[in-house]
Amino acid sequence: MSDLIARIDGTAGRITLNRPDALNALTYDMCLEIESLLDLWEADPNVSLIIFDAAGDRAFCAGGDITMMYATAEAGDFEYGRKFWTDEYRLNAKLAICPKPIVSFLHGFTMGGGVGLGCHVPHRVVCENSQIAMPECGIGLVPDAGGSLLLARAPGRFGEYLGTTTSRMGPADAIFVGFADHFILQEHWGAVIQSLCDTGSTEALESFAQDPSPAPLMAIEAEVTEFFRGEYFGDIVINLQHAGGDFATKTLKKISISSPLAMAATIEMIHRVRGLDDIVRALEMEYRFTYRAAEQGDFIEGIRAMVIDKDKSPKWQHSLTGSLLPAASAMLRPLGANSLNLTET
Repeated sequence: MSDLIARIDGTAGRITLNRPDALNALTYDMCLEIESLLDLWEADPNVSLIIFDAAGDRAFCAGGDITMMYATAEAGDFEYGRKFWTDEYRLNAKLAICPKPIVSFLHGFTMGGGVGLGCHVPHRVVCENSQIAMPECGIGLVPDAGGSLLLARAPGRFGEYLGTTTSRMGPADAIFVGFADHFILQEHWGAVIQSLCDTGSTEALESFAQDPSPAPLMAIEAEVTEFFRGEYFGDIVINLQHAGGDFATKTLKKISISSPLAMAATIEMIHRVRGLDDIVRALEMEYRFTYRAAEQGDFIEGIRAMVIDKDKSPKWQHSLTGSLLPAASAMLRPLGANSLNLTET
């Protein structure tokens, strides 16, 4: 059974992720095949738009398939992961700048690499069960696949909050912070997709879209602004530790699970990317961290604890209250000859 179902349906090029038992996690081969299809359909005058959706009930795409990355890195081979990220990030950039309309239907879980696949395109559809998140800090990585740019563009300090707490967003929250555009009941998706294929127009998205319920994140906007405005991650931790109250207590509990190094680098990265507002520059910044993540960071231990052994007791290199800035900055230093170069995408 193919991991991708690709076809031309009317005026639309269609890609359906087809690994439902693995929550449609992206493999390396899937990334390469999607890129090839994107290149082909961009040049095809008979394809007016491109549609992404996924098989199964549970997920659009819960991220990249990291088991092979772990196995190779644990054996001392860091090049497989670096190659995977290089080619995945090239795909992310192409999706963001594709001249043809792309529509993604993001049901269930859309996380990490799934965000990179489905959330840089101009038309992003969510439904009642959509759950979107950037959970990378929990495995010793930073929000990547262009996720740092989406977080940097979020209103106020929600990017810092979502990136470090790895909190999940329902459909209303995803639209509020800029990870999605349209809320359409899933029962209508078939009719919407048929209209897209028949007409080559995205007008059906507006016709079927409804207003979601008020975004729950809006209820904590004042607290997020107050506590996450620090210049560095250490400032945020101190703010929360000295605040007391329900929000601070719950937030400290959330961040206590993740890699302090990754969270500190996430804050620094979001602040840098916010000033650039460029998908290529964001991906190049992320690659500085992911290039070093297995060899110098917490990636191997994070995957071991959360995915392989599942003891959920990772032994991070740094403490939450330690001096994190030097180490985080070191993970984001330019890579010189090893830098990611996407300027020709």
